[in-house]
Amino acid sequence: MARIKRGVSAHKKHKKIKKLTKGYIHSRRASIKKGREAVLKAGKYSYIHRKKKKSDFRRLWIVKINAALSKHKINYSTFISQLKTKKIDIDRKILAELAEKEPKVFDDIVKEAKK
Repeated sequence: MARIKRGVSAHKKHKKIKKLTKGYIHSRRASIKKGREAVLKAGKYSYIHRKKKKSDFRRLWIVKINAALSKHKINYSTFISQLKTKKIDIDRKILAELAEKEPKVFDDIVKEAKK
């Protein structure tokens, strides 16, 4: 029976790890074993933070809306509930953008919600 040499496939795997660890420092880049660990951990963190990014942005939008509402003497939760009762369907992302870039339009929306 013929002997199977694994040098080619091992070299391919190592090359792949080396490519993924580009930019890492010390043994994480030099060593295949440490590099593989680093790549696996980096992949895990990037997966988790792709999910977490959505809640982080929502939090940021809420802070921006709340800051813009402070001059109208109304708090965030009251404003959102008034929007829902008036059936004004504008999501938080758009409200935050309006509050930051178009304050006059945002003021009109607040006045409409207060009516």
